[in-house]
Formats: sequence, C-alpha cells, structure tokens
Amino acid sequence: MRMSLAAGVALSLFAAAAQAQAVDPKIAARVDKVLAKTPLIDGHNDVPWGIRQRVGIHPEKVDLAADTSGLKEPDGPGMMTDIPRLKAGKVGGQFWSVYIPSSFDGPVAVQMTLEQIDIVKALAQRYPATFEMAYTADDVVRIHRAGRVASLVGIEGGHQIGDSLPVLRQLYAAGARYLTLTHAINTRWADSATANPQHGGLTAFGRAVVAEMNRLGMLVDLSHVSEGTMLDALEVAQAPVIFSHSGADGVADHARNVSDTVLAKVKANRGVVMVNFLPNYVSRARMEWAADRSAEQARYNAPPFGGLYIGQPDRAKAALEAWDQAHPKPPVTLAMVADHVEYIARVCGMDCVGIGSDFDGIGDTPAGLDGVDKFPALLAELARRGWSDDDLGKLAGGNVLRALREAEAVAKKLQATTQPSYATLQELDGKR
Repeated sequence: MRMSLAAGVALSLFAAAAQAQAVDPKIAARVDKVLAKTPLIDGHNDVPWGIRQRVGIHPEKVDLAADTSGLKEPDGPGMMTDIPRLKAGKVGGQFWSVYIPSSFDGPVAVQMTLEQIDIVKALAQRYPATFEMAYTADDVVRIHRAGRVASLVGIEGGHQIGDSLPVLRQLYAAGARYLTLTHAINTRWADSATANPQHGGLTAFGRAVVAEMNRLGMLVDLSHVSEGTMLDALEVAQAPVIFSHSGADGVADHARNVSDTVLAKVKANRGVVMVNFLPNYVSRARMEWAADRSAEQARYNAPPFGGLYIGQPDRAKAALEAWDQAHPKPPVTLAMVADHVEYIARVCGMDCVGIGSDFDGIGDTPAGLDGVDKFPALLAELARRGWSDDDLGKLAGGNVLRALREAEAVAKKLQATTQPSYATLQELDGKR
C-alpha cells in the first residue's frame, strides 16, 4: 500500500519522538546526576501570559498542580507547563517571561508589566513547596538544593519600561533580572530583528539603558533584537549579555537567530545564548513552509478587497485545509534543537550555551520536546553525542548562573563609583 506524504511525515515524527524517549539507562543516570548537582535553568517560559490569556489577572483560577495540557487557548495548544511536568523535567530554575504585546505602550505597558510580575509572585505564594522567588545566583543555588524551582523574572520587551530609567530601576526592585531590549517591533531607542531598521541599532538613550542595567545587575537580553542592536549592546556592555531564547543562524537562517559574527563577540563578552525550541527558528524548511502557508492564507482571504474567497470564510477555510493536506509541515525534532546547541558550543565555546525553551509562548514544538518534562531528553541526546557531564552541567544552568554572578559583581563595582542615571529619551535622542 502506498503511504500518503502527510502520513509519512506523521510516521517520521512519531519515530523521532519515540527515539527521543528511548534513552539508555546509563545516560539517563548521568543526566540525573548532573541535574542533582546543577540546576536546570530555562531562560524563557511564557506561563504568566498564558495564564492571562486564559483567565485574565486571576492566577488562582489555573491549577498548576494538575495536568494543564487540556487548558487550550482558542485555536491554540494546551499549556506546556505544570508542576508534575516541571518535576519530571527536573527543572531547578525558571526565568518566567513577563511579556506584554508590543502594541501596548506608555503607562498602560508599565501597569501590565507589574501585573505580570504579580502573577509570577502569586504562583510562588500559592505553591511554596514548589516555587520560591530568586533574585541572585546564590538564591538559585540555595532554592535548588532545597528541592524547589527558583523563580526568576525576565521582562520581554524594552517597550515595557516606558522609556524611563527610573521605571527600569523600579522593575529591577520588583524582581526583574533581565530585560529583552525589544520584542516584535522597534522601540524608540532600539531596533528589533523583525522590523525594518529605524535607528541602526541602539540610540544614545538605548546605550544609557544598557549602562544602567549593568549598574543594577540586570542581565541584558538580546533575543528579539536586530544584529545592529546586538553589536551596539555588546560594545557598551560591561557584564555578560544573554540571549534568553534564540538559535544559531549557521544552522537555520532566521532573523531571530544569532550569526557567527555576533557569536564571536558573545564569546569575548562571556555571554550565553539559550537555545529556543520554536520550530520556525529551529528549521529553515519549517520557516519557509510557514511563510508559504501565510501567503496562501492571504491569497484566499486578504482584507479588505483582495483574496479569492473574501467574504466566504467557509470556502477560505476549506481551501487552506486542502493546502495543508498537500503541503504537510516539515518535521522538526529534538535532535535538530541539539544541532543548534552543538553549533553554538562549537563556534562560541562550551561556556556560551544554555536552554531557553519558549514553552507556553509557542504554538508548536519539536517532536520529543512538547513540554517542560522533556528537558532531560535533550541533555540525554547530547550525552549520547559525547558531551561530558561537566559540559552538560554548563548547558543546563551553569553558564547562565556564571553570567548572573558576573553581572552581580560588575554591578557592585559600578554602584561604588557611578550614580543612577536620570537621562531621558528627549535629552539624549531629542524625542518625546
């Protein structure tokens, strides 16, 4: 019997997932030993926004102690995170993404950011046997040793500081330990990877933001930013930077991934690139498929006047379903994520790589990495490829812990000699 293309792809994905689960017991024991010693720290998880999308600012309405995989958004996946799966995944530290869409700006963006931080703290208060807030590298180590998950706050977008260095400081005081300089669009002081260049990188105010983050001890996160912004930030930074959820451009050419040119500078900076799981970033073939599908969708139903089936949603839906049947998604697997990890380690060094899943912020996952319980499978794949226990520990959390410690040390020195900056966007860039 001849198998359809769609059935063949599905079978390949099933085989890849099955292979990821079939871990040699000796390798599994090694991974367990590594994660008992070093906390596995994920650089990016969007549970706070996932909660807000489902129940608003009511985290008490989502029970993370139960299986959350059935809690779906409209036309979206179930949640990828809950306490049973965090325990199965041996997660020791989590940067919870305090994300709000880039469409929000000014005072409302600051308010929503504080509400998202409150959700993170509410989870720690509600589940004290599982979560504890962490503000320093020492906190992470202590909390991991106590058998809990160290909960850290990462702010996913420079638009969330309201173009204000005093607001930046107060968000640090509220617990934020990294700030992603942009999200999907440019800020008034930094270019995004996914928008047309406006500033050529960082403006003078943008450089002041990076300098003040160094003075505070807040990690500068360069995921989502343009290469110009990456290079400018690396020029200014006195402490290690991070990429909380990005891949290697040398494996999959994508604006959200990191080029070899930047990786060389990250190595000199002693920074860390935490590898993302979003299939479109992991695989160039998947990215091209997604672009083709978006174009086809617009062809069927492009408002206000275009589209083959404009005003005929049933016909447009049926046409897209037929296109999907004829053009199945190219498979993306755990092994392909491991390829990104190995590439970054090869170009930038073993001290340069970490894990930044983007769970609960992505609509699809690689086969074998469908939730927070699967992190050990990724480490097992790398162990199978010959990684030592020491290098697995660096990847799991050792590297980002080291970067956080170094950022804390730089902040201590700067605070002894440098006063807080009160520079404004208007003063430095001539903008209101």
